Amino acid sequence: MRNNVGAGPSENGMRRALRRARDGVALDVGEAAILLQARGADLEDLTASAGRVRDAGLAAAGRPGVITYSKSVFIPLTRLCRDRCHYCTFATVPGKLRREGHGMFMSPDEVLDIARRGAALGCKEALITLGDKPEDRWPEAREWLDAHGYDDTLAYVRAMAIRVLEETGLLPHLNPGVMSWSDFQRLKPVAPSMGMMLETTATRLWSEPGQPHHGSPDKEPAVRLRVLEDAGRSSVPFTSGLLIGIGETYEERAQSLFALRRISRAYHGIQELIIQNFRAKPDTAMRGMPDADLDDLVATVAVARHIMGPAGCLQAPPNLVDSEYGRLIAAGIDDWGGVSPLTPDHVNPERPWPQIDELAARSAEAGFTLRERLCVYPEFVQRGEPWLDPRVLPHVRALAEPETGLAKEDAVVAGLPWQEPDEGFGASGRTDLHATIDTDGRTGDRRGDFDAVYGDWEALREAAAPGMVPERIDTDVRAALRQAAADPTALTDAEALALLHADGPALDALCSVADDLRRSVSGEDVTYIVTRNINFTNVCYTGCRFCAFAQRRTDADAYTLSLEQVADRAAQAWEVGATEVCMQGGIHPDLPGTAYFDIARAVKERVPGIHVHAFSPMEVVNGATRTGMSIRDWLTAAKEAGLDSIPGTAAEILDDEVRWVLTKGKLPAADWIEVVSTAHELGIRSSSTMMYGHVDQPRHWLGHFRTLAGMQRSALEKGVAGFTEFVTLPFIHTNAPVYLAGIARPGPTVRDNRAVTAMARLLLHPYIPNIQTSWVKLGAEGAAEMLRSGANDLGGTLMEETISRMAGSSYGSYKSVRDLVAVAESAGRPARARTTLYGEVPEERLRTAAASDGHLPELLPVLE
Repeated sequence: MRNNVGAGPSENGMRRALRRARDGVALDVGEAAILLQARGADLEDLTASAGRVRDAGLAAAGRPGVITYSKSVFIPLTRLCRDRCHYCTFATVPGKLRREGHGMFMSPDEVLDIARRGAALGCKEALITLGDKPEDRWPEAREWLDAHGYDDTLAYVRAMAIRVLEETGLLPHLNPGVMSWSDFQRLKPVAPSMGMMLETTATRLWSEPGQPHHGSPDKEPAVRLRVLEDAGRSSVPFTSGLLIGIGETYEERAQSLFALRRISRAYHGIQELIIQNFRAKPDTAMRGMPDADLDDLVATVAVARHIMGPAGCLQAPPNLVDSEYGRLIAAGIDDWGGVSPLTPDHVNPERPWPQIDELAARSAEAGFTLRERLCVYPEFVQRGEPWLDPRVLPHVRALAEPETGLAKEDAVVAGLPWQEPDEGFGASGRTDLHATIDTDGRTGDRRGDFDAVYGDWEALREAAAPGMVPERIDTDVRAALRQAAADPTALTDAEALALLHADGPALDALCSVADDLRRSVSGEDVTYIVTRNINFTNVCYTGCRFCAFAQRRTDADAYTLSLEQVADRAAQAWEVGATEVCMQGGIHPDLPGTAYFDIARAVKERVPGIHVHAFSPMEVVNGATRTGMSIRDWLTAAKEAGLDSIPGTAAEILDDEVRWVLTKGKLPAADWIEVVSTAHELGIRSSSTMMYGHVDQPRHWLGHFRTLAGMQRSALEKGVAGFTEFVTLPFIHTNAPVYLAGIARPGPTVRDNRAVTAMARLLLHPYIPNIQTSWVKLGAEGAAEMLRSGANDLGGTLMEETISRMAGSSYGSYKSVRDLVAVAESAGRPARARTTLYGEVPEERLRTAAASDGHLPELLPVLE
């Protein structure tokens, strides 16, 4: 512990903090820092109140008087690491591994040998631990992966986790270090739980030379906090914790605990916190550092209990405390962590595990019963979806008591196939929702798990507040208008922001400038496409807080279409003149990653001539991670199956400040950009979109436009066609969860819609020439106004539209060609049909569409 300024807390300060802890009053960082220094009678007082908090939590969880542990084996998949932590003896170098006769990674046979022997002893957890991204530092690691056919270390982790599940029955708990959001998508299907110690939020311990984490890129606190948030966004049951006594101050330690509480509160995904005491090891840079003493550990456990509250799960490793188990129990732990009858603690090899019988006896002395749990905590076993992937759920259920979620003591630990759920791709639920949403409406205004699936609403409200603050604009709007008229490509950010805030006569002038540019670029014709939307399922657990379409599988409005139904709807669309089907769906946990290929193939086999415009970037990522394919390989396979282009939806706002308020688990902006850019490189064109008018501000719109323009400029420089159009998507608030929770505003104003449309025309020029307005969100009059503000496209006839209608849009699901022509005429313009890629429509398609226009009785009711 770094020397703290002063002689420690005053008696009055300690007394006040202890009283607040006894009374159950929320502590602040200063009070927590004081309590971390409690010793003697003060420490006894602190642990007594912490123990009561723990006991209340155990009673509420239905396991009063129970302390848990996990019977595990420790599998050190590789001891190579790109980091240089000054206290670590786990990480080593290639030369030492060779001298000891080891490979750069454990072989599959070595991994499975440990797992099988553990299963024979009744172990249920395979703790797979390894160094961070060793291939980035060690050529030998890269060579090993290449020689064995793995793109990276995580690909090998995934492969070994599957083999452990299938061949031994143990449940993998993965500790691969720092991971990205997309890494979590790759690994979640193969492991019930994962973990990474936060250790500390004290940045100076990473940034300053000589400190324990200096030279370790993966130990930057901001990076590790982002990992914890991405785990929560991905609904991964996650273990984290602190390493105390490595040079942090008491205030820094308290700040670390509050950071963990913030993330736990926001996502409800931290399944346990480990409070681990530093112990100096020979042959390390910190060998002369004193060990964290027992009082320090006990006080930290007790303060952590008060901060995390009764629902938190706290663990302290029993092999690091010299048999002082009773003091840790008194301080508020409720778990001993993984204990192995077979393998050593490879991180602390000098500290052997206690015997499980001894641990049970010591727990009993303190009045507690020792019970075995799985690597995933019982609360998450009982929650099920979305926390446990359908492919690992059968493995978990085979070992868990259904009543408690704890380990089934007499369970036979045996391998099971790792495979997609048996249900397959069949019709279920309210499959007529595309039609009855316009006649009967939705069953309720929100899904049944409204209070859980989106994270903590109060924490979200606090997170959203800073981004919703308007900014002062001092730039001269008149000068900005002159620049826009002269050369919109030269608009500065300050000028663009001034125009995005324009109102009154300035807004009228802006729309006029945009309309003049539209006329010179796109001509007078208003284009439209005869298309049908097919939303093949609305079952989704991603947790998008703006989405009223997604349902749990058990909700009254949930549905999934069969492949035959999808193909039938595509055939119906073709029969009435469509040139395109636009297909998107929820991220259904039971649909395999190859289901998207099946959908595209089914449509193309039934209607070879129709253009398949399908699968948002989020669906692409879902398909790729479920199949274990790269984004490029998955898109290539989808194209071979019949995919022609992709919708640029799932963009919302390409600013993670806004995205993480709008959605709990959707892909980050960087991943969206990667998917769309990769599609473009493969010759798969896309639209681009922006949903606005919720928790955003004009500065976010500007950033979004700049990102899209930059992407298209880069694509064109490579000779790639890229985006076909930009689509404005005004936020429909009525049934949107983030609005019902009182966080978002009620959609954009008419001023916002005009400014966004006009500025899209100006800021995306000359890269994206087509600006589309949404009649389903704005209605006919609103769409006509946008045609006078820079837009040149009305989108499609749709034939069915469930997503906006579920959100509360009142403008129906179908517009006939005559309707769309009338909208264009009301704006003083002619209209003509187009293809998805803005080409000419074959004469046969035009005749068929005209013959069927306005009467689609077999498809859905037509609203007058």
